[in-house]
Amino acid sequence: MARMITIFRRPTDIAAFDTHYFEIHVPLAKTLPGLRKYEVSQGPIATRAGASDFHLVSTLHFDDLTAIKQAFASPQGQACGADRRAFAPDEAQSLLLLFDTREV
Repeated sequence: MARMITIFRRPTDIAAFDTHYFEIHVPLAKTLPGLRKYEVSQGPIATRAGASDFHLVSTLHFDDLTAIKQAFASPQGQACGADRRAFAPDEAQSLLLLFDTREV
């Protein structure tokens, strides 16, 4: 399995971010070819040091990194990327992690 994790910092307008994210972006992302599961964090995001400036963490599950690459090369993936730039245009406001996983 492979994962795509996006960590979003707290936006200036939380209500506008959440509305766009859950009403527009999530339904769009759920059309990605090869997407197996879509999870988002719920509630405050803490670190070992305590409270953080993180607002939301999304985890998308795919079969492998090739499937992620193919998903985002698709028209749906291109639309997702364009939409993310619409509601979170500042690249410094999010962190994107792509990786394969293995059970241990």
